[in-house]
Amino acid sequence: MSADPSAAASDNLVLPEAARQWLSHLELNRRYSAHTLSAYERDLLQLIRLADGKTLEQLVNGNIRHYLARLHAQGHGPRSLARMLAAWRGFYKWWAPQSGMTSNPAADVRAPKASRSLPKALSVDQTKALLDAPAMLAQNDPVSIRDRAIFELFYSSGLRLSELISLDIEYTQNKTFSSISWINLPDQDVHVLGKGGKRRSVPMGSKAVSAIIQWLAVRPQLVSEQTSGPDQMALFIGTRGGRISPRVIQLQLNKLSALAGMPTSVHPHVLRHSFASHVLQSAQDLRAVQEMLGHANISTTQLYTKLDFQHLAKAYDSAHPRAGRKS
Repeated sequence: MSADPSAAASDNLVLPEAARQWLSHLELNRRYSAHTLSAYERDLLQLIRLADGKTLEQLVNGNIRHYLARLHAQGHGPRSLARMLAAWRGFYKWWAPQSGMTSNPAADVRAPKASRSLPKALSVDQTKALLDAPAMLAQNDPVSIRDRAIFELFYSSGLRLSELISLDIEYTQNKTFSSISWINLPDQDVHVLGKGGKRRSVPMGSKAVSAIIQWLAVRPQLVSEQTSGPDQMALFIGTRGGRISPRVIQLQLNKLSALAGMPTSVHPHVLRHSFASHVLQSAQDLRAVQEMLGHANISTTQLYTKLDFQHLAKAYDSAHPRAGRKS
């Protein structure tokens, strides 16, 4: 066995057929993103590496506990271990009944508890400075118009990066293709299939709608022979005509944040966090924000109440004549 069980899969490990079937099930039936599937595949390879010759059906609860403790001792963080354990538990929940195992060996194992850090969010003024950056607004080429529509939609509807990429111009269903997510311009809303196959509708603001209309007017200029199949309906496409990639969006947003004079680069998820924080500050409706973000548990949404409290605390410290507190 490798001295370091966290080493990359350079030891020629191969996923067993059962694991591949589970990943295929998550992709086709649960609509998991390619990023999540890739992470789960690495986690299952990690489990096989730790098992050191034992088959997945031979592992018991004690093995899982031992492997987790071993990885923890080697410096793996709580979040990394929690994700691994979630992958192992999910696989066995699906596979154990089919393989004749009497129980899920990862069912009652817990990963070390991780402190939940606050999501990063821009202030309202920072967001305005980013989206209204003169250097950005001055550009009228198709790519710049597309980017403005992307960033306005991120902030307008609080979408995940994978959700935005999956959007189609409108709902389409035929013999070869069925839309996963789409926009509805007449009703000014977005329909997305989020994590865990959870579908939701989110409103689009007027700025986002206007930016998308401008983009759709010039979108044909980026359409090419490579724009075929599902990409024909893709809302956002790249310079080669195919559905835009996550990396392109990240690079373009980093470029915009530099042009706008942001102190640090801005990740697409920061715009999602900013959307949640600003809506919560104004509406104070935690359930509505949970629904718009597509959070399965309200505890995840409650993190934004801490951001809201920080905002109020700073305002109090700077404005109240007798605050006398250190910010």
